[in-house]
Amino acid sequence: MTDTAEGPVRFNILGPLECRTQRGRPLALGGLVPERVLVCLLLAPGQLVPVTNLVEAVWGEDCPTTAAHQIRKAVAGLRRRLPDGPQLIATSGPGYRIVPGQHQLDATEFADLIRQSQQEEAAGNAGQAVDALRVALTLWRGPVLAGAGGAVIAAASAALEERRLAAVERYFELRLRMGESTELVGDLRDLVNAYPLQEALRAQLMLALYRSGRPAESLLEYDRARRLLADELGIDPGERLATLHTAVLRSSPDLALAPTAPHSAQGTATPTAPAPHRCTLPYDLPDFTGRKAELDQLAGHRSQPDTGHRDGPPRGPGWSPRIVAVDGMGGSGKTSLAVRVAHQLADNFPDAHLYVDLRGHTPGEQPLQPGTVAGMLLRMLEVPGTQIPDDMPGRLVMWRSTVVRHRLLLLLDNAAGSGQVLPLLPGSADTLVIVTSRTRLVELDGAEWISLAVMPPADSTAMLTTMLGAERAGQEPGAVAELAELCGHLPLALRIAGARLRNRPRWTVRYLVDLLRDETRRLEELRAGERSVTATLTLSYDALDEANRAAFLLLGQHPGTEMDRYSAAALLGTDPAPAEDILEHLLDTHLLQQHETSRYAFHDLVRSFALWLRSRNDPPGAKDDDALTRLADYYHAASDMACDLAFPGRRPAQQPGPASPLSLPVLTSGHTARAWLSRESDNLAQVAEHARDARQYRQAADLAHNAVLALDARGRFEEFHRIATLGVECARALHDQSLLARGLSDMAAAAWRLGRLRDGLTATEESLDLAVALDDRTGEAESTGMLGLLLATLGRYDEARAHLRRSIELKHELGAHRAEAQSLTDLSSLHEHCGRYREAAEAARRAVELNHRIGAWDMEALALTDLAVAHLRLDQDEQAGNCLDRVLELNAESGPAAEMSRVHALCAQVRHQLGENAAATRHVQRALELDGGSRAPPAAGHGAQHPRRGVPRPGKVHRGS
Repeated sequence: MTDTAEGPVRFNILGPLECRTQRGRPLALGGLVPERVLVCLLLAPGQLVPVTNLVEAVWGEDCPTTAAHQIRKAVAGLRRRLPDGPQLIATSGPGYRIVPGQHQLDATEFADLIRQSQQEEAAGNAGQAVDALRVALTLWRGPVLAGAGGAVIAAASAALEERRLAAVERYFELRLRMGESTELVGDLRDLVNAYPLQEALRAQLMLALYRSGRPAESLLEYDRARRLLADELGIDPGERLATLHTAVLRSSPDLALAPTAPHSAQGTATPTAPAPHRCTLPYDLPDFTGRKAELDQLAGHRSQPDTGHRDGPPRGPGWSPRIVAVDGMGGSGKTSLAVRVAHQLADNFPDAHLYVDLRGHTPGEQPLQPGTVAGMLLRMLEVPGTQIPDDMPGRLVMWRSTVVRHRLLLLLDNAAGSGQVLPLLPGSADTLVIVTSRTRLVELDGAEWISLAVMPPADSTAMLTTMLGAERAGQEPGAVAELAELCGHLPLALRIAGARLRNRPRWTVRYLVDLLRDETRRLEELRAGERSVTATLTLSYDALDEANRAAFLLLGQHPGTEMDRYSAAALLGTDPAPAEDILEHLLDTHLLQQHETSRYAFHDLVRSFALWLRSRNDPPGAKDDDALTRLADYYHAASDMACDLAFPGRRPAQQPGPASPLSLPVLTSGHTARAWLSRESDNLAQVAEHARDARQYRQAADLAHNAVLALDARGRFEEFHRIATLGVECARALHDQSLLARGLSDMAAAAWRLGRLRDGLTATEESLDLAVALDDRTGEAESTGMLGLLLATLGRYDEARAHLRRSIELKHELGAHRAEAQSLTDLSSLHEHCGRYREAAEAARRAVELNHRIGAWDMEALALTDLAVAHLRLDQDEQAGNCLDRVLELNAESGPAAEMSRVHALCAQVRHQLGENAAATRHVQRALELDGGSRAPPAAGHGAQHPRRGVPRPGKVHRGS
């Protein structure tokens, strides 16, 4: 039941249906059928509407057999949901009648205001007539039910549209008579583009252009109309257009402006008295969803105290207007947010709430000049047109001198840049200025910036739920969440998707999800009427200069998820500094995003747009191939360098990365190299996959070999296995046996990580056979060690011990110290599991010494952990404690969480046995914290490079099992 204490409901049908209580709370009506029934009744207020008419309005000719029953059920539901519903909707014979009260229905107000305008015009009050028409036209938000109401409602909507067009024509006719011209051109041009066959609007545009000193453009408009009418209808322009055309050609004095009032000696009109309250804000979206943090931040902008402002002394230089600049990518909901906030703060600025679309990114339009905007704003404040100076500087001076006496909110929407806004900023502290732009307006000193990102997933699904209705969304919650993801959580895309589903009530959400899954068609599917993601992004792209457009298209070819200035420089064929300038410019225009300092990413839909543009305007060719080759070369060289630093003593690459003039990142230590590999792991994998797809098999195999290190260290074992398999496939395609042996070793380690021990054994045995056949002793040593580790995990301890000892012997002979140390730690784990603690301690001690000698601190920490375990088993608690203290020094901040959790657990055991219970408790708590933060297996390095899994240990979970 609805609370009748909320007062009468407000119905708005001139556009999407809105039903709000007196307190502004939107009312849910229960679905499509009740909405159409209510709209049909409201289109004929006070009149009987038979049930048969309602059936036709809801279903057309394809009505169900239960249609009449569903209509009655819908009416009963409306009576329950609407305040005073039973009194509002009356049963009358064969149908129903709705009787809204005064100010309850926008369509009634529209008609009343039109009558009022006619009366004022008849009385000679042109200004009041224009005001009434302006207010009437602000009620109009679009076709009834947004054009989705079916044939019957569409016919009624068309009739209302005709009345609106008549009011629009009369509105501009009166303003032309009152002496306005230049400020009308933009709005009239929009209307002519929307209604190209309306000759009256075309005539008004011609006259406004002529009076603005643009007769050539006026004649061009006539020529466009003549050709259009001939092509579309086979007729010539009507008498009005033809007569006006002749008058423009002759520069007839009949077309001149009425005489203007004299200006003051300084060339500025005499300031007028404060105008009554004016509001030109657009309507607030009834289903606005989310953005709570931004709304809360913006809602804090209240009016400064104004005691004695008008009559008292002027304020000092510390007083200034509040300026909020909202920027974001096209379609992020900047205007909707700004309008919502403007309505929320309206009561704090009682004199005026003014809105101007600056047309910074409007198709086919040039951005409005500040002087033109100043003239528009002065007229909104009811300064007579005859008093507004013709020169732009004079208008700006008059605007600033007029606005200082008003407490107003000014919303400047769709700014092209700071230069368009700065001249319009008032000097009054009683003013709040909200500016929206696709670019960051960094030149607005003192402004508060709010950059809109995409919506959080919860807000995205909430928006779709609001648009679709809770019942429909609740039937497919998984599909709704997936739809939000495919829309990239971009408000425009979400609204388009929601509109398509509302317009297709028989579609399931899953059906639209399946359409959007095809990335090559996703942008085409995100289109509804004249709104589309493509059109919105095109405006941002067109605003770029030629160099940045070319860079945008090239950067869109990056196969990875993020880029930095080095990888961008490789793609663009330039140095990091100019590449960073380009990235920052694209970031400022919101064609790139930044989630981490110095890292840049495309929004999914922007990437799709870049690829779509590339395929449409410039099919892939040599330039793309060269850029992607440079990128692969860069990642090969950079990852080689990073792996050498992160894993000192690793097996050297058979073929080092290509010598390249490309700039590489600055990596100064193993820590920085590991951090780089962690950040770039996805890119390395994706560039490797792209190289494989381009049949650059050797490049792909080398990239895969480096990528698996980063993936393994991050515990992403499925991806580790997938990329290792890619390396094997590329080696087989090249028929390169040495490359294949290396790839099989990587794949075996990945299989071991995943517990696929038989697969690992098969890959290792093949790798070992290849190494022996090639007389590759390094490969033989690596495969033998891997075989020992797999056999140990399978419980075949004697065989495992023999292979590990053979691997250690070969690695020692080769001087492969890192690999030798790793096999020693594996042997130590095996000895410890078998109860041979002294041998375990000896192997671990040798591993510690080797790792310390080569500076492999990560491996040294793991060997020290194994040595500590052996000491514990030998009841050498103090020695164990010393080893663990050293591990904490080496690894406290950078070690893998799972491994460090185990270290703290061992520390707790040692401290407890030494009687240090407080310290033991602290280590237990830290172990639990780390265990909760990561379930990934511990990481070190297997063989020459891979993180390790331990062999079985008595009473313990296998490490990495």
